[in-house]
Amino acid sequence: MRGLHTSDETYNKVKAFIDSLKKTPIEVFESPGYVTTRVILPLLNEAMHVVLEGVASAEDVDAAMKLGYDFDQGPLEMADRMGLDEVLAWMQHLFVELGELKYRPCPILRKLVRAGHLGTKTGQGFFRYDSEGRRVRENPRA
Repeated sequence: MRGLHTSDETYNKVKAFIDSLKKTPIEVFESPGYVTTRVILPLLNEAMHVVLEGVASAEDVDAAMKLGYDFDQGPLEMADRMGLDEVLAWMQHLFVELGELKYRPCPILRKLVRAGHLGTKTGQGFFRYDSEGRRVRENPRA
C-alpha cells in the first residue's frame, strides 16, 4: 500500500522483497477498504437485497452465482464465513468514509446481526452451520 508520502524508492524496495518471496505484489494506494473489500461488499450487499426483496431465496442466490460465475461459494455463504457483524462494520465504515449508497448496509444484514446470527461463528446466518463450521443442508439438492 502506498501512502501519500511513500517514495518510489521505498515502493521499489518493498516490491523487490515481495518478489523475492515468490509472492505477487499488488500496488494499492491508501483508501478506505483498499481493493478487495471495496469490490466484494457491494456484491454481498446486492445479494442480500435480492433475498430481502423476495427475488430469490438465499439458497437460490448462492446457487445462481456458483453456477453462473463459477464461484466456490455463493456471496451469502461467503458473508456468513466472513462474519455478518464484520461485514456490517466494514459496510458502515465505507458508507461513512465514502458516502456512497452502494455501501449502505441492507436491512436484512442489520436484522441478522441484531438477532445474534453472525454466520459460522454462531452457527446461524443466512444458512445454518454445525460446530465445525460446515453448512447444514436442510433440503439438499440432487
